[in-house]
Amino acid sequence: MKADLSLTQRVKASQEKVFAEIVNWPSQSAWMLGTKVWVTKNDGVGVGGEFAAFTGIGKLGFIDPMQITKWNPPQEVSVVHLGKFVRGTGEMNVEKISDDESDFIWSESLELPLGIIGFVGYKIIEPFFKIAIQKSLKKFALIVEKNS
Repeated sequence: MKADLSLTQRVKASQEKVFAEIVNWPSQSAWMLGTKVWVTKNDGVGVGGEFAAFTGIGKLGFIDPMQITKWNPPQEVSVVHLGKFVRGTGEMNVEKISDDESDFIWSESLELPLGIIGFVGYKIIEPFFKIAIQKSLKKFALIVEKNS
């Protein structure tokens, strides 16, 4: 079973600036709620580049290793989740609205573990997951706009 999620955040910055900030993987630690990110292979750049994220509180959480499967600056980057807990794909797209405004589209297609139990569990946490991601995307926009 799969769970799909897509959220959009308007950012008052150029497409190039937004993309550059998205693929600065360690910077996600500053804006992605409860997450610390680090690069693990090829500087996290281009197809085959890798990075990982720890999501949780204190020592309670999980590591989510990812590999870049599509690299198309300044428009899109796609990843595959390679962990034991989180599996599936993610896409981060940047649509140019104007020279100084862009839409950041965050999409995930996750493979849910445990069959129907995993599906029901996801449906319970889905509203909170959406709120957390949207809050993170808003924080991302504020950081990028402040540095533009």
